[in-house]
Amino acid sequence: MASPVRKDDVIQIRASAETKAMLNRAAALRGQKLSEFMLDSARRQAEEAILDQRVFFLDEKAHAAFVEMLDAPAKPNKALKALMTRKPAWHR
Repeated sequence: MASPVRKDDVIQIRASAETKAMLNRAAALRGQKLSEFMLDSARRQAEEAILDQRVFFLDEKAHAAFVEMLDAPAKPNKALKALMTRKPAWHR
């Protein structure tokens, strides 16, 4: 039997009374404590946000065009060289 994961980090947030009441109601409907409901909800949103940046789906035609672009990358030209050598915005 696996031992439970220790939960010792704290996340604090402030919310209006109306928002807290709505969250409490939703948690109760799910049979969860407020903290469990909020953590589950936030975790699902976080996973979605991360996957949004890594996974995308294409239909057959778009996938073929995408693979074609990957197989034939742009040839270096003046504009591309300038783009690749410019200082990133976060270093300005």
